[in-house]
Amino acid sequence: MKKHTTNKDFNRHIEGVINISNKGTGTVRLNKENQTIEIEHNFLRTACHGDTVVLLMHPKKKDGTLSGEVIKILNRSKKGYGGILEKENDTYFLIPSDLKMYSDIIIPQNKLAGAEIGQKIFVTITDWTDAKKAPIGEVTKVLGMPMEHNAEMEAIALEKGFNSTFPSNILEESQKASQIKISEKDIEERRDMRKTTTFTIDPEDAKDFDDAISLKKLPNGNFEVGIHIADVSHYVRLGTELDVEARRRGTSVYLVDRTIPMLPEELSNGICSLNPNVDRLTFSVIFELDKSGTIHHEWFGRTIIHSNKRFTYEGAQKILNDKKGIFFEELSTLNNIAKKLLKKRFDEGAISLEQEEIKFKLDKNGVPISVYTKERDDTNKLIEELMLLANRQVAEHMSKKKDGMQGVFLYRIHDFPNKEKIKDLATFLKRLGYKVRLVNGIIPSEEINALVLKLEHSPIKDTIHSAIIRTMAKAIYSTKNIGHYGLGFKYYTHFTSPIRRYPDVIVHRLLSDFIENKIIPKERWFEYEQMSQEASNREKEAAEAERASIKYKQVEYMSSRIGQKYDGIITGVTEWGLYVEDKLTKCEGMVRMRDLKDDYYTFDKEGMSIRGQKTHRKYTLGDRVKFIVKNADMNKKTIDYELR
Repeated sequence: MKKHTTNKDFNRHIEGVINISNKGTGTVRLNKENQTIEIEHNFLRTACHGDTVVLLMHPKKKDGTLSGEVIKILNRSKKGYGGILEKENDTYFLIPSDLKMYSDIIIPQNKLAGAEIGQKIFVTITDWTDAKKAPIGEVTKVLGMPMEHNAEMEAIALEKGFNSTFPSNILEESQKASQIKISEKDIEERRDMRKTTTFTIDPEDAKDFDDAISLKKLPNGNFEVGIHIADVSHYVRLGTELDVEARRRGTSVYLVDRTIPMLPEELSNGICSLNPNVDRLTFSVIFELDKSGTIHHEWFGRTIIHSNKRFTYEGAQKILNDKKGIFFEELSTLNNIAKKLLKKRFDEGAISLEQEEIKFKLDKNGVPISVYTKERDDTNKLIEELMLLANRQVAEHMSKKKDGMQGVFLYRIHDFPNKEKIKDLATFLKRLGYKVRLVNGIIPSEEINALVLKLEHSPIKDTIHSAIIRTMAKAIYSTKNIGHYGLGFKYYTHFTSPIRRYPDVIVHRLLSDFIENKIIPKERWFEYEQMSQEASNREKEAAEAERASIKYKQVEYMSSRIGQKYDGIITGVTEWGLYVEDKLTKCEGMVRMRDLKDDYYTFDKEGMSIRGQKTHRKYTLGDRVKFIVKNADMNKKTIDYELR
């Protein structure tokens, strides 16, 4: 048999994640080379959007285009799809709501699970190995009727592998764990912080409280600042079914109207939650800080606390603004320290890219009646800075060599941006009139921060923010530390949210082993790298579900406002039209080129604009415009606008 040969452009095996367009063709992006491989529909071989695949490269085309075909699917991104049940010629099939799914799914009659034609259902694919045939599936959940709020939200969550209900064995185990009482032995083995002033600060609608802050003034004028985190690993023991389920879920998911928790309610809202006026077991980092936020001493270990007060962000902010109220002195001291920590962080290279958080006010049927962006006050930043400090110091502490060995650890890492993407970003900014310098192919963090500051009141602030964020690498979990570029930290991890993130539970266990001089054998280190990859994937899927729920509600909001007039900003310019974002609600829609009736417009890619041939009217990125809502398609999740 002749040995298989390879060269640079032909018969090369490439592994990557495939993206499917709404037209049913695929692409795989090569991040290092900044190139895209095209896959025609007949070469997809059942690969779906988000799948990890192996490609066989085709010869490079004359125009330099790279193409290939799927020869193996390594990992399916989705096990099932939501959609509407239809029937034709005695054949039942699902029409998927996901426009990137290019095939209907056949459902045998004995696998309908009571579903009726026209209902919104969730179907799991059971067989799809022949690309010439449609996939076979079974109904795993009847969700309701199309466009019903609950049905649509459940479908979004299920498609990403998040289920709002827990299996009965998990609920039973959770119930038992929640009834574990704090024993005298627990108290003896922990640092007792119950007499130190302690409180939580969380959103008004929060039901679980991961973190609490304590403050005590020391005789030398410094402050003892305790960052106390729910000791989830005390209740969720390694190897239990509860632990396996938490690892599988990986994270809690926050849709527009609900939280799908990582842990059952008895734990997440009950015994693990740092509720006020009750004793709680915690894992803590306790610092001695001076007024400038400099660390003079730090301690890591298990504690017991008694929270004196549950603050909302708004409630704590009011006390700061009014300069009076319960624990004003403590809040004011912590706020001043947090501001010093924030300044120091940016002085050391952190990047400022805060994005506005979109929120909805829903009626009793889940229909959005208003959309707004959530403001971040000093109290939000206070908590954020203290959590960042704890995460950083835990990572640094765990990176120290102990007994001549470097132990395994789970880091939160953020790589430097791809230099080609940075070059494209610099070109994009230059076209908009913003010149940035490059140092070794990277825009220095202080340059980005200066630009963000300059854009504070610019209509294209959000557009440029989004462009910068798209240029950045994604933060992930890894056992190999390379630092965190965005935060400007040499060491970073996630320690502060174990109720809603599984990596934090792992970090608690590893820190506990480190404190107790337990060494994890090197042959088991690969397990932690595997867990880090799983956690990174689940985080990505949760973010996609959250974005999908926001987009759906934005489209639903505008669907009841057809014909209404709004003020907007042009956020994108393409050959097929303009993307326009409503100024107040951030609902983005498309003004199609064919709907610009006053002239024939041509697209100028370099100038990021379109121009009328007769009137010479020009529309460019960042222009303020008035528009009406022309159409909102709930199935495609798209909004059409028309300029006025």
